[in-house]
Amino acid sequence: MRKLFSLHKSFWNKDRRHSLYLGVLLLGLSLVLHIQAGHYSARSAELSNFVGDIFLDNFPALDIDFLVVQGALLFWVVVSVLLAARPQYLLFGLKAIALFVIFRSFFVSLTHIGVYPEQISLDEGVGARLYSLFTFQGNYFFSGHTGLPFLLALIFWRERGWRWFFLISTVVFGLSVLFAHVHYSIDVFSAPFITYAIFRMCEKLFPRDHALIGAGRFAYSP
Repeated sequence: MRKLFSLHKSFWNKDRRHSLYLGVLLLGLSLVLHIQAGHYSARSAELSNFVGDIFLDNFPALDIDFLVVQGALLFWVVVSVLLAARPQYLLFGLKAIALFVIFRSFFVSLTHIGVYPEQISLDEGVGARLYSLFTFQGNYFFSGHTGLPFLLALIFWRERGWRWFFLISTVVFGLSVLFAHVHYSIDVFSAPFITYAIFRMCEKLFPRDHALIGAGRFAYSP
């Protein structure tokens, strides 16, 4: 922990602290927009019909809520620790995640499709209640379970181990929401393409933060 504190002490200057405040502000704003859009899309989905899906219509729903819920929560614990241990990724990562959530909030507020009838029911528990604070019925297009791990893969592309961890997570979570029937196929298969566009946009909007990713000396190793 002493090494980690020393790392952060050497990293943060006035400009980077201001950049951090902006990232936190954007992330907070994105979560507010996400929750509002989620409630709106959930109400709209109740009034809409479900549609046919070539994947969901041909594969039975699997009760894998442990991946959809607990797996997602554990994933974000890992991401939070990783970003804290690598401050050179933190500034760009916060802003990229915030813009991802903002764009997704915009998309889910536009698309109103009913819940697929064979969708699995999530178990009642602390994890499920926490998960339900940020995830809503009708929150379909595009899949956050698929897109966010892919965004992290793009951010950590220089680090081979983490790149493959996030790419594998993209596939695992994408398949899990398909087999659980909590997303339509188009939500999952479109997510990497939209996410890539968001990542490239973030590179243009936050070039100084993105340039820090190459500063390998700001990495914590216990």
